[in-house]
Amino acid sequence: MSQSNTRTFSARKSTRRVSASNRFSHGRSRIGGQRQKGNRKAYIHPSKFVNLTPSIAKTDVYVPTHQFNDFELAGVLKRNLEKIGFVTPSAIQDQAIPLVLKGSDVIGLANTGTGKTAAFLLPILTHLIQNPERGSVLIMAPTRELAQQINDEARRFSTPDMRIYSTVVVGGTNIERQIRDLKRGPHIIIGTPGRLKDLRNRKALDLSNIRHFVLDEADRMLDMGFINDIREVAALLPKDRQTLCFSATITPTIQTLIHDFMKEPETVSVRTGETSDHVVQDIIEASDKLHKQELLKEMLVKDEFEKVLVFGETKFGVQRLAEHLSKDGIPSEAIHGNKSQSQRQRALNAFKSNKVKVLIATDVAARGLDIPNVSHVINFDTPATYEDYVHRIGRTGRGGAHGTAFTFIDKR
Repeated sequence: MSQSNTRTFSARKSTRRVSASNRFSHGRSRIGGQRQKGNRKAYIHPSKFVNLTPSIAKTDVYVPTHQFNDFELAGVLKRNLEKIGFVTPSAIQDQAIPLVLKGSDVIGLANTGTGKTAAFLLPILTHLIQNPERGSVLIMAPTRELAQQINDEARRFSTPDMRIYSTVVVGGTNIERQIRDLKRGPHIIIGTPGRLKDLRNRKALDLSNIRHFVLDEADRMLDMGFINDIREVAALLPKDRQTLCFSATITPTIQTLIHDFMKEPETVSVRTGETSDHVVQDIIEASDKLHKQELLKEMLVKDEFEKVLVFGETKFGVQRLAEHLSKDGIPSEAIHGNKSQSQRQRALNAFKSNKVKVLIATDVAARGLDIPNVSHVINFDTPATYEDYVHRIGRTGRGGAHGTAFTFIDKR
């Protein structure tokens, strides 16, 4: 296929270890270690960042009705799944795969980290193998990183003898190369809404042969303001197609999209509460930015901080913090909008492969990234909204696993 390129930790105990003299007052604390400026940031009461008794043990264990070998997937695909160790499906996979295989439009609702990508990729790959003349696939994702992850999964599930090819078309990379890749006629096109729209405007993207259209992380795309781009691209697709919409939530806007784009969709909902319900959360007081940096360093050298995602507010601040920590002997990578896609991918790969245990990011990394085994999320700067906070801490505690999140607030 072508290239386009836990440990649960006591939050309260940790806070005391970091600074035994610190005590916090929920009523008096400002957020994010800095004063708010105008309406740029909503005030979030510090108590919203505290949950010392997550409900991990309260969720029921899902018992699937299928094994992967039971699905009517292509034989070559089944053999490869067995080889890579796919035996028992997750809840969303168990319920969605049969519906996608039979050609239904499907709305899939599931928490992050529960296997939504395989739930649509495996049956779509089967359709492509069994009916190669039936057209191609367009998958729309909110971020460059998620688009690349979907492509990586498609390559992992495929084998050379399937002769199925994909391409990724996203911002931050050379558009001329993407145009050349599209001219080769890939079976699967994976892209972000803005770049797909740009390619269509350049007449480099032919949508007349799309037979499967996937909106992945639909709620994130709408949060990020892509509604008009989605509508413009979708309006150009053939009417005779299968449409799949996977999301963590159903909002009124998504309901409108469903009405406009889908034909009698079947809904699979396997949500088990908010991701934040599975995460131990606490706050840490700091007197200023330098104090925050010192406290952060004290935390990161502890063994229990195995794989840590740190969120900052600005691109410049994130880059400076990564450089500061690396200089002090804590190897860190930064990911933000000023970096090219190849730079962002290298940083992400270094974090995923444990070459560095700290990744420092702006909120771009909270949208749609699937990073396994993140032990801690640390909000060096508080987010603009509580919804952004939930997205951030959703990078840990994925799939119902244990996770821990800390948020720095002003010491008063």
